[in-house]
Amino acid sequence: MNGKTFLTIGAISGFLSVAIGAFGAHGLKTKLTPEMLAVFETGVRYQMYHALVLFAVAWAMTRSYENLFALAGWLFVIGTVVFSGSLYILALTSTRIWGAITPAGGMLLLLGWLLFILGAFKL
Repeated sequence: MNGKTFLTIGAISGFLSVAIGAFGAHGLKTKLTPEMLAVFETGVRYQMYHALVLFAVAWAMTRSYENLFALAGWLFVIGTVVFSGSLYILALTSTRIWGAITPAGGMLLLLGWLLFILGAFKL
């Protein structure tokens, strides 16, 4: 595996983050409560943060063969889908059970950051 995978996924995720954010700002502003709109915006913000970190993962993989970076990248990808995805669904449906899933995505993101830190120490 090389960094091209994470560069591509990061670019797609960044694109989707902008598109989803625009949809939320323009299409949902009058349809969601302020609380649910804030939940939706949190999902967009975290998706963009982790789209950008995937670029750092791709770069780090060019500097090292360390598998920690690849594992961190996959944790960022899966964590973003679970974290942001559950927030999007929660905001759109107001089904509170989705809020119970969000912390699992957050834990995956935290594990990704921990592995990224460990990989950086080994550079």
